[in-house]
Amino acid sequence: MKLLFDENLSPKLPRLLATLFPESAHLRECGLRGLPDEDVWEYARAHGFTIVSKDSDFQQRSLLYGPPPKVVWLRLGNCTRQQLVQLITNHARDIQALDANPLESFLVLS
Repeated sequence: MKLLFDENLSPKLPRLLATLFPESAHLRECGLRGLPDEDVWEYARAHGFTIVSKDSDFQQRSLLYGPPPKVVWLRLGNCTRQQLVQLITNHARDIQALDANPLESFLVLS
């Protein structure tokens, strides 16, 4: 399972979570920095990524268009990178279950 971390998240997250999600990437690594959400959505869809973001925009797009891609919406205020790593690690099974369930399009973590 591959996660695509949104621009508003640390570019170090893919490396820090490589054990659980080895093929993950950050938008910067994919040449998507500064591009509109629509372009990010299409890239994730075309390349088999699940989008991880703190913005509600992708969750709303998920409701409108459905998967793919799927979305993990991080509902946290200001937090440290380590807190994000811990949250994602604690919910790794939930994230994998999202990927496996064809009826679900997004997961909210808080």
